[in-house]
Amino acid sequence: MDRRSFVKSSTALGGLAALGSFSQVRAQGTGPIKIGLLTPLTGVVAAGGKEIAEGFGLYWDQVGKKIGNRAVEVIVEDDGSNPDIALQKARKLTEQTKVDFLVGDLLANTGLAVAEYAKGVGIPYFIPVIAADDLTQRKRIPNVIRVAGYTASQMPRPLADYAYKKMGLRKIVTISQDYTFGHEQCGGFAQVFTELGGTIVAQHWHPLNTQDFSPYIAQIQAATPDAVFAMETGADATRLIQQWSNFGLKGKIRLLGAQNATDQSVIRTLGAEAEGIISSAHFAEGNDSPATQKFVAEYQAAFKKLPSIYGFSHYSAAMWLAEAIKSINGNIEDRPKFLDAVRKTVLNGSPLGRPVRLDDYGNPVYDVFIRDVVKRPDGTFWNKPIETYPAVSQFWTYKPEEYMKQPSYSRTFQGIKKN
Repeated sequence: MDRRSFVKSSTALGGLAALGSFSQVRAQGTGPIKIGLLTPLTGVVAAGGKEIAEGFGLYWDQVGKKIGNRAVEVIVEDDGSNPDIALQKARKLTEQTKVDFLVGDLLANTGLAVAEYAKGVGIPYFIPVIAADDLTQRKRIPNVIRVAGYTASQMPRPLADYAYKKMGLRKIVTISQDYTFGHEQCGGFAQVFTELGGTIVAQHWHPLNTQDFSPYIAQIQAATPDAVFAMETGADATRLIQQWSNFGLKGKIRLLGAQNATDQSVIRTLGAEAEGIISSAHFAEGNDSPATQKFVAEYQAAFKKLPSIYGFSHYSAAMWLAEAIKSINGNIEDRPKFLDAVRKTVLNGSPLGRPVRLDDYGNPVYDVFIRDVVKRPDGTFWNKPIETYPAVSQFWTYKPEEYMKQPSYSRTFQGIKKN
């Protein structure tokens, strides 16, 4: 079976009967382990959604679609970049297809919808890129675990520190898609930046799938900031970066990006417009680590392109889940035992080239790279690390108990300290 046949996407929704709580301990099976992968194959983030399926499938291809003596079957459903569709597909996978657990989704609103459903029925749900902070903070759900993932506010904090201390920036405007992921990424950046003494001059929020950024760019230009922090994903990121360059602002006002803004799923759609954008993330495809470059080479061989954060995260998630399942001899039917094994797993074979573990709240702790988009000898662009912040947790330097007393980040609360 080739990789394309791995993706068994279905669009049929159908009527679904309501279920009560699922049994948490069942007799151990010997048949295939059935995994339901939810991913946006259509909608504004479809490019990233395709790479979720690619990365997840690549790992299972490499291990022969088996864990021990049990075959692995992955059933992919398109969540349409829409929380209502995501919920319908989660129900279909759980109640009709009878998968053993769910993985995936990309947008925070789709992940939150599925997480609430998983909470109600008890099915394990693993979220490699659903980054809503409170899923591993104020509103933790025991059967929802962030394997190989991160919180939205986790990655921008080192960038805020670097921008203030190393780049000497003092006045910044933020621009973001207007939904949970954007609010939390901007909040993480803004809180750290202003606590250090910087000023957030203005914040702009726009709908998903914005076509024309000129009104926002004009306002940013008029505010004369030192730099802009852009929290954009998918086609919105491509359009903003292109229009920023078309306005003649490249090289005049520094553009900083959340990790998604310069993800490979975005910069491969651009040219020199992306060069020089500084961002922060735990994964950099230009990292010299042998483990990273081995993964990059394997991904390129399979898909003829450099890996994105989405492909990397779901490849790593598959590896994480496989290690946990091996540790319990394939007994995923005992859900409490399975979930405990996932929480206790330390991922030693990660493409990051260093061990990854969960913190006490179920979120991974990472070394975070400050990355620069640079041109490769073949003319393509990738993210190259220029500095590393070691062991960055979701709570940054804050004490968890004290930090969680403040409100969750939103449009109305950004953690900004007035200077």
